Amino acid sequence: MSACVPTRTNDPSPTKHVHPPHSPPPTPPRRFRIAGADVSASVAVFLIALPLSLGIALATGAPLQAGLVAAAVGGIVAGRLGGSPLQVSGPAAGLTVVTADLIHRYGWRTTCAITVLAGLTQLGLGCLRVARTALAVSPAIVHGMLAGIGVTIAVAQLHIVLGGTPQSVVLDNLRALPAQLANLHPAAASVSTLTLALLLLWPRIPGRAGRLLRKVPAALVAVSGATITASLAGIALPRVDLPSWSSHALAGLPEGPVLGLVAAVLTTTLVCSVQSLLGAVAVDKLVAGRPGLPARVGRCDLNRELLGQGAANIVSGSLGGLPVAGVAVRSSANVNAGAVSRNSTMLHGVLVVVAALLMVPILELIPLASLAALVMAVGIQMVSLHHIRTVTRHREVLVYAVTTLGVVMLGVLEGVALGVAVAVAVALHRLTRTRIAHDEKEGVHYVHVRGQLTFLAVPRLSRALHLVPQGTHAVVELDGSFMDHAAYESLQDWQKTHTAQGGSVELTGRRAGVRIGEPGSRAGRLVEDGSVLAAANTAGCRCRPWTPWRNHQCDRPRSASSPTHDGHPGGPGPSAESSGHDLARGISAFQRDTAPLVRGELARLAREGQRPSQLFLTCADSRLVTSMITSSGPGDLFVVRNVGNLVPPPGEESGDDSVAAAIEYAVDVLRVRSITVCGHSGCGAVQALINSEPGGARTPLKRWLRHGLPSLERMADDSRPWARLAGRAPADAVEQLCLTNVVQQLEHLRAHESVTRALRDGVLELQGMYFHVGEAQAYLLTGTDGDGVFHHVRAADLSV
Repeated sequence: MSACVPTRTNDPSPTKHVHPPHSPPPTPPRRFRIAGADVSASVAVFLIALPLSLGIALATGAPLQAGLVAAAVGGIVAGRLGGSPLQVSGPAAGLTVVTADLIHRYGWRTTCAITVLAGLTQLGLGCLRVARTALAVSPAIVHGMLAGIGVTIAVAQLHIVLGGTPQSVVLDNLRALPAQLANLHPAAASVSTLTLALLLLWPRIPGRAGRLLRKVPAALVAVSGATITASLAGIALPRVDLPSWSSHALAGLPEGPVLGLVAAVLTTTLVCSVQSLLGAVAVDKLVAGRPGLPARVGRCDLNRELLGQGAANIVSGSLGGLPVAGVAVRSSANVNAGAVSRNSTMLHGVLVVVAALLMVPILELIPLASLAALVMAVGIQMVSLHHIRTVTRHREVLVYAVTTLGVVMLGVLEGVALGVAVAVAVALHRLTRTRIAHDEKEGVHYVHVRGQLTFLAVPRLSRALHLVPQGTHAVVELDGSFMDHAAYESLQDWQKTHTAQGGSVELTGRRAGVRIGEPGSRAGRLVEDGSVLAAANTAGCRCRPWTPWRNHQCDRPRSASSPTHDGHPGGPGPSAESSGHDLARGISAFQRDTAPLVRGELARLAREGQRPSQLFLTCADSRLVTSMITSSGPGDLFVVRNVGNLVPPPGEESGDDSVAAAIEYAVDVLRVRSITVCGHSGCGAVQALINSEPGGARTPLKRWLRHGLPSLERMADDSRPWARLAGRAPADAVEQLCLTNVVQQLEHLRAHESVTRALRDGVLELQGMYFHVGEAQAYLLTGTDGDGVFHHVRAADLSV
């Protein structure tokens, strides 16, 4: 590459030619460096992984060293080869039931061989690039599978917590639970209770001291506290036993029935792959929430992630380790701890190796009851109330419940198969459940179609359509996202016949607020694209959700004769007809198309009150549509708009306390978590500041714009660096002042008492934003020194 780069010279003469050398100059070797953020993040993840790896190994019945092997291999191999740089892999609680069953049936050495074969299967699937297919599995099935595994883990570990020994089947554990409670082991129960209490209370320590203490992982605190207490009190309990690595069992040739081994490999592959891929997607969402990190880390490559997980399982199984998968708890801890590259994941694996070799005497002090309590808590957390609410909202409780019960009663593979069968049955039921109704109001006949319109609903559709008398006006409302060819032709044939007999037909749709007009009309037409009913607006228009705009070219094409706002032809200025009817027409469109969609949400907000997440302070410019550029809706933003997005400093006698009142109300009453000051290109207030001359009449506008004078002074101060746009300098002085004004108003904002107090308590953050109107591009301010760089916000940075 370097030979292709022309040699630079100080001679400005264009006629002089400099020949490149025959061989490129030697390049200095690159020094391997690990960012300090990666080092601290790896330590945090290591402190979580160490007790969890031992606990999961205990729960499966595997040698305890197998958990350490899987944690080290997952960190080093999957961390280096995987497609999600910040995802941490290792022994996962979701694999506990599968692995325990394999060890019970086939023994440990065959289980290791099954892990190797599962890794080879993952490599094959990764080479076939089918990773995205795993995401097609219904979330209700995945959540149900994890909940079932969590129940199984919790019930089994409860016996160890109480001082007993668990059975291999959930029902047997449930039957033996009363007898276990009657024969309670006080020492084991007390150590387990202490572990659970520390796990529960440690993250809830209040105040500034709590914020510092919570940086230490709760799992480490719980296990360490229980271990120290048991050692000081001299409590005799079974403890961790790590035999010499020389006697560690490695993988052997698989022994057992072929069909059983194949099923075991497929089950391990399924659980490992689905959990890892869903975890990678979740990590992508966490990364997107950290400013500047998405551009540095990049989006995950799911097929590469599958290859990395396959390689890790091959190595882990060969070395006598547990199956490896992406782990949500460790991955989220890695991102939240500030990791910036895959070095943090790999370094955590190295730390596990060091601990496994040098910390054996310390690890052997840990009571098994404490590890069992830790794993039981993890199992309980796998039954997530958030997931249950989500599947309830999407009407998939039946799929979730069947999958959970199937995993608990029958096993993981059988439970997932039952969940898939029920999910398919529910989908077919919804596809065939189409409600068609006919009614008549004031001489207009309405046919309402709710649901997907397929050939199965054609007989009912025909009966409803034939209830419409000849020569009348009919409105057919289609509330669904799918129409197959048979239903389309039936509807079109009836429409042609009804129109030929002197009637009229209006076809409307409520999908996403889009109105479906009659065929051939300007408002829209029915388009047959395979079997999908679509709404097509004016040719080439991609701005469908905002077509009611008065200036929108798709809605009202410009003509050479139409006047602009300043009286010149060719613009989209208001005509005599539109100026008197825009408001009424807009309200009518809202009531017709949008109100039915948002009525339920607005009713909820009316009952519960507003709880916006942020105060958004921006300019009153008509081109700035806050809900559009932030993709927000009712109840999301508390918006303050004024000329120039100005924040008067506290104590200014401006005669207008509206901005200060809004800030105080948003911070102290609404408890917003962030405040954004948003400037924009071509700001008229900024232009007025630049063009202002001293003296003259003190108009209300001039009195208000005096709050922008500190921005002018800031820009003129040579000792301060100018705010910059990512990739380029500001285009002119107006744009430079627009950027400087955002930075200056943030400084004014920090001076307000309520903001100062909230910033000091760590419950509020301030953000600067710049919107370039002509480019439709948003920029976010970075930098903590008051001056900074406005960086792009791209779709790729925020997508999943």
